[in-house]
Amino acid sequence: MSFRVQAQQLTRAAGVPADTALLDLGVQDTGPDGAGWALALRGVDSAAGSGDELVLLWTVRGAPHLYRRADVGRVAAAVEPWSDADAGKRIYDAAKPLKAAGIGILAALDELAAQMRSVVTRPTVKGEVSARLAAVMPEPYLRFCRPCQATHLFEMPFRLAAVRAGLELRAGTSPPVLRRIPGFRKAADAGDRFDLIRAYLRLLGPATPREVAGYLDAPVKEVKARWPEDTVEVTVEGERRSLLAADAESLTSADATGVRLLGPFDLFLQARDRATLVPDAGHAAELWPVLGRPGAVLVDGELVGTWRPRKAGSRLTVAVRPWEGLAESRRRAVVEQAERLAAHRRVTLAGVGFDG
Repeated sequence: MSFRVQAQQLTRAAGVPADTALLDLGVQDTGPDGAGWALALRGVDSAAGSGDELVLLWTVRGAPHLYRRADVGRVAAAVEPWSDADAGKRIYDAAKPLKAAGIGILAALDELAAQMRSVVTRPTVKGEVSARLAAVMPEPYLRFCRPCQATHLFEMPFRLAAVRAGLELRAGTSPPVLRRIPGFRKAADAGDRFDLIRAYLRLLGPATPREVAGYLDAPVKEVKARWPEDTVEVTVEGERRSLLAADAESLTSADATGVRLLGPFDLFLQARDRATLVPDAGHAAELWPVLGRPGAVLVDGELVGTWRPRKAGSRLTVAVRPWEGLAESRRRAVVEQAERLAAHRRVTLAGVGFDG
């Protein structure tokens, strides 16, 4: 846990996107305390996300992630599926009609990407892009949506094809607005820095192929076939896991002192070894419900409770639910972090309540 805190720079006071490790793997931007807050916790000024230095893309698990704009070509190479089997798993039920029609999944994504790029010649809202594509794509790409009583493209192929089409999401838009990435060109190879397996091991290791596959929504077989050779085996809670050899020394020397209020989709909480993060099953169910995730309270490298924001106008209240008694000094540190969150949101902190 301390290794991950250090690897993810959660104790860092200040930094810039260029030296922020999370941006190699991508920073998920879901909810009001998404990518911007995750970067702020790593010391990155909020102004970094308001300029043109970062780019928002639909990538891993179809979720929106922030990256450095300068890296977009290598990111595009890193996030594309490795094979038809991999692509089929990543697009879920959308694979079945394509397979039935004899259409390869990668070929389908390429065709959809070509059509998307032809449609998005200017910034275009997602609904318009989807409607125009539904008018030209054949039946295997489409599904009937009961809530809308309309025919749409399957969602996951739509999202995964966007990067292949050289399209980004305009930050802060809801519904999303897609636009062309200026000068986009996918790199021939992602390189070690942006390789998703290596990045997972650097930031969320030690790990097993199954955990990495779960993070990517990829087949375990595909991950095993691409497992880095420069790894060492370590034992975590009786289980053999792998770590990049270059990081082995850091595993036993990392320091994780400090308090942080992690957003619900912070990378620290995205690790697939949840029983390591939160051994208590009841606490894990509270932290990762099916809907409406809370944030997590991180104290000295351990997750010790949850928190939820409540905003009313320009005032923010933070409700904290510790899983065990928090020392008064730690409670004061939680309040300081809540003040930091309020400043990030540009609202006034009305109070912090502790339930326990």
